[in-house]
Amino acid sequence: MLEMETVGPLPWAGMMLADMGARVIRVARPVAADMGIARDARFELTLRGKQSVMADLKTEAGRETALALVADADVLLEGMRPGVMERLGLGPQACWQRNAALVYGRITGWGQAGPLAQEVGHDINYLALSGVLHAIGPADGPPTVPLNLIGDFGAGGMLLLVGVMAALLQARASGQGQVVDAAMVDGALAMLAPILGRWQAGQWHDRRASNLLDGGAHFYTTYATADGQAVAVGAIEPRFYAALLLGLGMQDEALPAQHVQTAWPDMRARFAAIFAQHTREHWLQVFEGTEACVTPVLSLAEACRHPHFTVRGNFQNVEQVLHPAPAPRFSTPT
Repeated sequence: MLEMETVGPLPWAGMMLADMGARVIRVARPVAADMGIARDARFELTLRGKQSVMADLKTEAGRETALALVADADVLLEGMRPGVMERLGLGPQACWQRNAALVYGRITGWGQAGPLAQEVGHDINYLALSGVLHAIGPADGPPTVPLNLIGDFGAGGMLLLVGVMAALLQARASGQGQVVDAAMVDGALAMLAPILGRWQAGQWHDRRASNLLDGGAHFYTTYATADGQAVAVGAIEPRFYAALLLGLGMQDEALPAQHVQTAWPDMRARFAAIFAQHTREHWLQVFEGTEACVTPVLSLAEACRHPHFTVRGNFQNVEQVLHPAPAPRFSTPT
């Protein structure tokens, strides 16, 4: 598999494939893209498991190097602006002349076609236009930036992986490759499907922090604790909610039904006042072994040391650099 050097979701997708056993050759530029920040290759975790070949694609020699690699590849992944690879002489048609079964995976923010196809942007812009960003954050402030996990890696990299795998199966059956156009706006909208359905059914309000899964529900949100930490609560099912009330000492009170939305703001305020009385550790002890779905909100440093991840080997130390372990895991019947 060939990965044309770029930043963002493409190298992450290449890492995932390398983790699952693919031979990934990264076609590196003579000069790396300028992101305005210093980079140390030791900490570029998405480079793991890959070979690297330097090629200046703006030269005939560089193009020939890339095309020679194409001849033996199953997949090519690129994340340049639409039309750039064609101008370099490395578009799908040129590559198929060398290898008709090549799957040509392309990832962009806006897609290969459309009024915005040539516009620049980043994860946050694609989420903003798709309606996803509007739904995340407090009711009384602007939307919250959810890192770049949704657009870059969920709606982008993961969408590319699914499309490439499907196209690869087809290519092996037919002998003919195809283009996979993975646009982050497309992926964001696909991920939004359940919410879009609820909104059209009148079960989702088009405003932040007023719904079941956006922090509006007092039983599906986060709460600050007395020590400046936080816990996450996800007690959706009735028996989980009952366990939550028991732990909070509210099981005998006359309370509104769980899903009466007009009562949610008052209930959230009451829950917040109770959680704020004790430390995070106190609440973890209270809810340990229960079905209340209460977990600590861990920092990165804390998550790396958590017993669950230790037992499962979720973090691996590679030359004094901490890596997330490859996922998913595979096994065969025994």
